Amino acid sequence: MTEPLPAAQLVATDLRRSFRMGSRTLEVLRGIDVSITRGETIFLVGASGAGKTTLLYTLAGLERPETGKVVFEGTDVYGASERARAWMRNQRIGFIFQGYFLLPELTALENVMLPTMIPGRTNRAQAEEALARVGLGDRLQHLPPELSGGEQQRVAIARAMMNQPSIIFADEPTGNLDSKTGEAIVELLLSLVREQNTTLVVVTHDPALAVRGDRRLEIHDGVVLKAEEPALCT
Repeated sequence: MTEPLPAAQLVATDLRRSFRMGSRTLEVLRGIDVSITRGETIFLVGASGAGKTTLLYTLAGLERPETGKVVFEGTDVYGASERARAWMRNQRIGFIFQGYFLLPELTALENVMLPTMIPGRTNRAQAEEALARVGLGDRLQHLPPELSGGEQQRVAIARAMMNQPSIIFADEPTGNLDSKTGEAIVELLLSLVREQNTTLVVVTHDPALAVRGDRRLEIHDGVVLKAEEPALCT
């Protein structure tokens, strides 16, 4: 008997988004459909301006499309109230930015604790454990300017995983790092999400990184050009 296909965790249909540039209208997303299964690691690749970061933000509930729908774990993301969407982003979704987005006046520990501060249930022990898991157990009280780029990105990873989200989105997480540090960050991120069976969607310009996932989606002029399995990416 054929095994039933696993249910999709996230489904996006007919996503369209454009931006005005003077007198011109630039179509960034042109009818994109994406289906993601729980536990998958997917890399979004494409040239600069192809629409991959806009797609990532749209899938993550951060940027409303002009048309189309994003359904995450049975909830219509942009059909939900702003309060429900904020709860979803805080509790079920993690996001890792290329520029880290750490608050410079807060310590590494306080930055990681932020997701639990918002709903008012601060968990210091959990934050300490998260930093220890990313190799920063001895940097708890350091401010972001006192940390290297790689260490700041590790803090950002710990923060993104603080509430044990079911999916993590990462926008060029190695873009500001040298190749050796970037490789270590990718190894860390992949090992963490696989341990917890967390879905991971990563935007990258580096084709060498894109082979590390379960699938690679190539974005070209606002459409998905092709979807490749790992065996086809080698």
